Amino acid sequence: MERNRFMEKESVGKLMLKFSVPCILSLLVSSLYNIVDQIFIGQGIGYLGNGATNVVFPVTIIALAMALMIGDGCAACLSLCQGCKDTERAHKSVGNAVVILTAAGIIFTVCLFIFKDQFLYAFGATENNFAYAQEYFLYIMIGIPFFMFSNGMNSMIRADGSPQFAMISTLIGAVINVILDPVTIFVFHWGMMGAALATITGQIVSALLAVYYLCHMKSVDMKKESFSLKAAISKKVLSLGISSFLTQISIVAIMAAMNNMLVIYGARSRFGADIPLTVVGIVMKVFQIVIAFSVGIAAGSQPVIGFNYGAGLHLRVKKIFKLMVAAEACVGFVSMILFECFPMEIIKLFGNENALYNEFAVMAFRTYLCTIILCCIQKSISIFLQALGKPFLSMGLSLLRDFVLSVPLVILLPRLFGLKGTLYSAPAADIISFLAVIGAAVFVFRHLKDGRDENKEAVLQKKKDRVNLAAE
Repeated sequence: MERNRFMEKESVGKLMLKFSVPCILSLLVSSLYNIVDQIFIGQGIGYLGNGATNVVFPVTIIALAMALMIGDGCAACLSLCQGCKDTERAHKSVGNAVVILTAAGIIFTVCLFIFKDQFLYAFGATENNFAYAQEYFLYIMIGIPFFMFSNGMNSMIRADGSPQFAMISTLIGAVINVILDPVTIFVFHWGMMGAALATITGQIVSALLAVYYLCHMKSVDMKKESFSLKAAISKKVLSLGISSFLTQISIVAIMAAMNNMLVIYGARSRFGADIPLTVVGIVMKVFQIVIAFSVGIAAGSQPVIGFNYGAGLHLRVKKIFKLMVAAEACVGFVSMILFECFPMEIIKLFGNENALYNEFAVMAFRTYLCTIILCCIQKSISIFLQALGKPFLSMGLSLLRDFVLSVPLVILLPRLFGLKGTLYSAPAADIISFLAVIGAAVFVFRHLKDGRDENKEAVLQKKKDRVNLAAE
């Protein structure tokens, strides 16, 4: 673990670039899996095919939520252990996380096979797109264990000090998907099945690369006993990752509520049910690209934050926080300009449709994403708190925006404003939750004043005792 001591000496700006850029690219590539499918499906099959992928998309988000809960939780635990020089707990946290991750992938896949039709109807499948959704879903299920393993391991690989490997393994899988998508759809004419097979092939390759890295960890020595489940360690890993889980699973709750409201209120409007369902699915996937940048900046900084906090270097933690929030604000501002000024250019990537479709798409982009800058800052502060070992405060912020506010608003606002009400739900949730984030940020800075860099050894021992106590 001495090899990671550079985290307390190198400038925070350089460290953020070193860890965040590969993390952003990894998450961006993961987001592009579904985006690429939608682009080729939109061009080759049409908007009903895209509507079908939107129905299946929440299932992959559930899988990602579980993977990140385990992977991000392990990454936070590993970083804290590294800062405290606790080598024993470090390798056991990785081993326990790997076992839980593998078991969760297999169990979830079995559940999908048993309840596949129920999942599709729950997420808004319509009479027109059900056949497409069923075909795509059948093959996507096969790749779920590999998808979960590669995404969960990516967080651990970054915390181990190899963000470049995490990026490359994900990038290779995405490149395979991009190459195979046009071949399977336009050459072999396999339709939805072809798009799904292209996706899972890339996921399998990424998972195999993650297995290779597990056998060559840098900062910990993996042993047979590492994979023996310990209740205290598993609980610590899962508790630290609960914020990541809730951030992702709340997207599923929003999509389930949103898809059903779009079908109900869309059918009562001149747009019909299928156009709003397809368009908002595309909007939310484009939103995920922005969130990849936002979460990538924060999650990439997580090992640096956790290490310095564990080492008692609170002044450096404050510097990282300020730099991170400034970067998040820039990402949100640029995104907002793009969505407000150039929505049609984005829409055309997913196929050329009729004027009615384009009219709703422009309205959806400009309304649903108008406060994205606030959302970026909110999500980054939530991850920052997770890196400090404060999972419950982090969880509260995630729940507030992505579940407590968004789901009720998506259900209630259409009753007042019709179909447009579904689009108003996101900016309303962003504004309210941002006020809570400001309060949390003030609380964090007051808390960090308790530690002094000059009392490093005393603070270090205090942090180590706290980590050990929490695990016991």
